[in-house]
Amino acid sequence: MIESKITEILKDLGEDPNREGLLKTPFRVAKSLKFLTRGYQQDPKEVINNALFEHEQEDMVIVRDIGFFSMCEHHLLPFFGNCSLGYIPNGKIIGLSKIARLVDIYARRLQVQERMTHEIAGVLEETLNPRGVAVVIQAQHLCMQMRGVEKQNAMMISSCMLGEFKENYSTRSEFMSLIQTHKNG
Repeated sequence: MIESKITEILKDLGEDPNREGLLKTPFRVAKSLKFLTRGYQQDPKEVINNALFEHEQEDMVIVRDIGFFSMCEHHLLPFFGNCSLGYIPNGKIIGLSKIARLVDIYARRLQVQERMTHEIAGVLEETLNPRGVAVVIQAQHLCMQMRGVEKQNAMMISSCMLGEFKENYSTRSEFMSLIQTHKNG
């Protein structure tokens, strides 16, 4: 079904979908779109799959620079960057790989960065019931870089602070400082 629509789009653009270079394009685009939006078929609770562990300490846990690719829901163009997040445990921690998978679930949907930031924070808050959650996403948006205003160096930063990260300036400041630390330092 997607393939036939892509064929029509190619025609509307003034292309000949029967020329050699475009013969398999509708199939490839359909396959690509299904891959790039596979987050719709993934349930965060199933991905977490009980990878929660008892933990008595209440020290901040941070995972930074989780790379992702997503698709802008307004133009169907990619945006990509890094997600850094932290939480303060309240008796439970989550398996490290599950955090990266959660980022991918929400990134692999048609998105706006602001909503994606809150969705990631929300699922961590719901799953862990921590004392606080912080999510910061930095991304480049091709809808802004290659069309419209064409600003190639623009970077969007969005954040969601919940619990102690929102209520306590020093906690938020510590988190922000730790995610800004140079990779070599």
